[in-house]
Amino acid sequence: MIIGYNFLSKREAFWISMKIRFCGAARSVTGSCHMITFEGGSILVDCGMRQGEDAHTDYGEGDFPFIPSDIKALLITHAHIDHTGMVPLLVKRGFKGPIFSTEATAKLCGIMLPDSAHIQEQDAEYQNRKNERAGKPLVEPLYTAQDAENSLRLFKGVRYDSIIQICPGVEARFTDVGHLLGSAAIEVWVTEGGKKTRIVFSGDIGRDDRPIIKDPESPEGADYLVLESTYGDRLHTVSTDDEKEKEFAEILREGIARGGNIVIPAFAVGRTQELLYYIKRFLLNGTVPGLEKVPVYIDSPLGIKATRIYAGCGADCYDDETKALARSGDLFEFDSLHIAETVEQSMEINELTGCNIIISASGMCEAGRIRHHLKNNLYKANATVVFVGYQAVGTLGRIIIDGAKKVKILGVQVIINAAIKQIEGFSGHADQSELLEWVSEIPETPKKIFLVHGEDKAINALKGKLQEKGYSIEVPEMFEEFDLGTGEVYATATKKVTEAAKQRRQQAADIRASLKRLIFAATELLSAEPDRAKDMEEDIGGLADRMEKLVK
Repeated sequence: MIIGYNFLSKREAFWISMKIRFCGAARSVTGSCHMITFEGGSILVDCGMRQGEDAHTDYGEGDFPFIPSDIKALLITHAHIDHTGMVPLLVKRGFKGPIFSTEATAKLCGIMLPDSAHIQEQDAEYQNRKNERAGKPLVEPLYTAQDAENSLRLFKGVRYDSIIQICPGVEARFTDVGHLLGSAAIEVWVTEGGKKTRIVFSGDIGRDDRPIIKDPESPEGADYLVLESTYGDRLHTVSTDDEKEKEFAEILREGIARGGNIVIPAFAVGRTQELLYYIKRFLLNGTVPGLEKVPVYIDSPLGIKATRIYAGCGADCYDDETKALARSGDLFEFDSLHIAETVEQSMEINELTGCNIIISASGMCEAGRIRHHLKNNLYKANATVVFVGYQAVGTLGRIIIDGAKKVKILGVQVIINAAIKQIEGFSGHADQSELLEWVSEIPETPKKIFLVHGEDKAINALKGKLQEKGYSIEVPEMFEEFDLGTGEVYATATKKVTEAAKQRRQQAADIRASLKRLIFAATELLSAEPDRAKDMEEDIGGLADRMEKLVK
């Protein structure tokens, strides 16, 4: 199938045979993976984990729409798993080329990919226990810790703003986009027939005035731009770093005054380090009276490792303000900071009295040590729980911030008496206005902008805004391939997205909406009057029985 249109002149098309295939994050927000094919072969930009409904493609979560051994090189925009999580599988399936990333990204991948492999092994072990009982075949993990270690040997760290050769006919430059330590937009120059074409991959774009890392920079030019659209339909409510800092300081003042623990669920990489940065600034400036007397605990093994990496990457990644703060000593060290590396040290935190600040993962409270801390603090009227990241529908974190009176944690019903706070300004993603500003600062208008890494609503909103400004926009479907010479769009040469796959995505969206209503009803049940609760319990219980029959 060919969808014909032409956005290049015939003279330009004569020299260009290169193509872009969108192998992930097309009309979805995970699994970023884009392939450039040219006369010298193929390279990939990102190789991310496909998660949730994004895994329901023709390839599932464990295969590729290309032969891994045919790929000459892989370029990584940043370390988040939705951009890197399939790298160990790529290597396991035969990829042997170099993996280029910034030096900081390579270091973060050095802890995040083995951690991801550990999760894969645990999931397979859990599934096999169920399969054995049911007489079903055993499964293998998607990849193992050894596969992750094998992939790490292929990483080559590069400096920002340096033009490097990727393979014959291909050069690249990494530009800081302020999303995460080491994050980058990647400019790729492909030379064919004596002509250079520059394709820019935005990766995930950050925000101005965030702590620690530099502000996002736009590339010097782009013939074609592959642009993320995660927050393409929204504007952040907290717009400046000063506003976020004041809000966080006020919440800490209130929490200290209440007298109990201040529990902060936080993503291990990025968010944990931002929190420590602010706390140290508060201590140095005396912003929060009494804070110097409050012990601060990091209780996340991955977060501890990530903090050590953040502390050692100042020269390339820190902004000027952070460099100045670092001159007073280790950026994340202060007298009241305590590290809980072992399970025993984590358990000891729950025996403490008075006010303590506890920063622990996971950020959405779905797993990890944070669940123990919530179980031991949510019922206390003098405790405070502070959410500093997005909470997806259906997660424990979302149920709590939506006003639940009780929650079940580790098999125990816990009454919520603690103060629940949320700060929205910690997002690491540029919003709609910031994405538009980043694109507008590219000196010359790209011939075509491809929108990826977003849900349909976000993509369509950003597409409309960009078209109003005169940009030519394309929204690729999963596995579609664009010929930059002829302007033609091809279904992938192997498998294409089917109508059935689209229907599955819509059905999944409908199911999520229904589950959201069910979660709300269950939350209401927990706080309902006894007579009403009895009727609701029977209705929800009957629905649960029918759902169980559907999945058997």
